[in-house]
Amino acid sequence: MARSAVLSDEDWARLEPLLPSSAGMRGRPFRDHRQVLEGIVFRYRTGCAWRDLPVEFGPWQTVWKRHHRFSLDGTWDRILTALQARADAAGELDWTVSV
Repeated sequence: MARSAVLSDEDWARLEPLLPSSAGMRGRPFRDHRQVLEGIVFRYRTGCAWRDLPVEFGPWQTVWKRHHRFSLDGTWDRILTALQARADAAGELDWTVSV
């Protein structure tokens, strides 16, 4: 599977500014965010176990740790809120609910 099939350049352009930077942090800098995010997306699309991620996404432990870190620090919540606001402003989001 080609990495380009996971996240399009357009999707990546929307996500990249919403991700935290490792600048100013102690320790090793983050592995490439795009590679790791594509691993997370691939895992959820296929339903595979973390350990079964293809090597093109990097070590599965790194992908899992980044997913876990983003869950704890609210990164996923901020991304969802920003993407929903953008889609709503563009008229691409339908808030109709059927109960």
